[in-house]
Amino acid sequence: MRNADLPLLDDETLTAATAQRQHLAARTTGDVETIATHLLGLQAQEPYEAFVGLWSRLGGFATADLTAAMDERRVARTHTMRRTVHLHTRADALALRAIHDEMLRRRTADIVRQVRGADGVTIPVDLDVLERLARPPLDAAPRQLADLGREIAEPFAPAPPRSLGDAAIGVVPLVQVPPRGTWGRRGPAAYTTYGAWWGEEPLALGETDALAERSGVVLRYLAAYGPAATADVRAWSGASGFPEAVAALGDRVQRYRDERGRVLLDVGGREVLDPSLPNRAADLPVRFLPAFDNAVLGYHDRSRVIDDEHKPLSVGGARYVLVAGRATATWTAPLGGLTEDPVTVEVTPLRRLTRGERAAVREEGHALATFLGGRAGRVTFD
Repeated sequence: MRNADLPLLDDETLTAATAQRQHLAARTTGDVETIATHLLGLQAQEPYEAFVGLWSRLGGFATADLTAAMDERRVARTHTMRRTVHLHTRADALALRAIHDEMLRRRTADIVRQVRGADGVTIPVDLDVLERLARPPLDAAPRQLADLGREIAEPFAPAPPRSLGDAAIGVVPLVQVPPRGTWGRRGPAAYTTYGAWWGEEPLALGETDALAERSGVVLRYLAAYGPAATADVRAWSGASGFPEAVAALGDRVQRYRDERGRVLLDVGGREVLDPSLPNRAADLPVRFLPAFDNAVLGYHDRSRVIDDEHKPLSVGGARYVLVAGRATATWTAPLGGLTEDPVTVEVTPLRRLTRGERAAVREEGHALATFLGGRAGRVTFD
């Protein structure tokens, strides 16, 4: 079938579909693991942003819920897609780390090729040697990366210890341990191995297994992010091999086209929009998104959520306010429960808000301020 003959999904439909599947059209029931599993990992490269991502998706969520899930090792912070930190359940961390191992080693190889000594000369770093030396201390106890680098520095002298520690992330599956990322507590970024934390390491995948695992990930991605293009899957993952995984799915996916002529994929037999949820962008509730949220970074083409002129903000750590499913303002507020003052949420519109939109943003912002501070806060507009 020619692309032009595929059913057309307009931009508003894609905006509504994204909100529905990201649990932003209506908060859902369940727990932290429910959301982390559905999204194939919750963006978590900044310590406290995931709390807002969960609050915007999960009814009745409290900060203690995620802190407990981390302390009890039901979820953990670890590097997977795009070599960034995500919150994963144990099962997903093991599976996704195995799928992304090749990509992580490749990106790490690119990083160590740029390691230089004080004289500016590039220093060769053998990743196999690095892995062999880094595993024992990381198995023994959590370590900060700079400390790890100093422990294993001698064979790589004069490479900077911090560079060696950073490289270990890509060759040893590591968990970033609490109290880092827990509410109301501060802690350094300290790491230990999957084996030490969960008692199990990811299994190496053969070529056939890797294809089957990637195909399964594509279907899960589409359930949470679709309809989407193969380029979106690849951008979300950062890994290769997904075009082949899509091809292997055959009629388990259905195809559409968007207004730019791209082929979009969705789970076979699934309706694009859930009729029980808001189907029009204008009917979507206001939602506050944290920095680097899944609904933003989960796509190569982010036009369903962000106007072209504002796309640079998405990689700069801006926190968005969604109005009618689109990034219409940014916001700031202190996170982490580390202040005793009532929280103020400051909103900066990216366009002029109508009176009704402003009222809706203020209402949701008050709810967010109360969540962040444990008591009523306030909302201001820049």
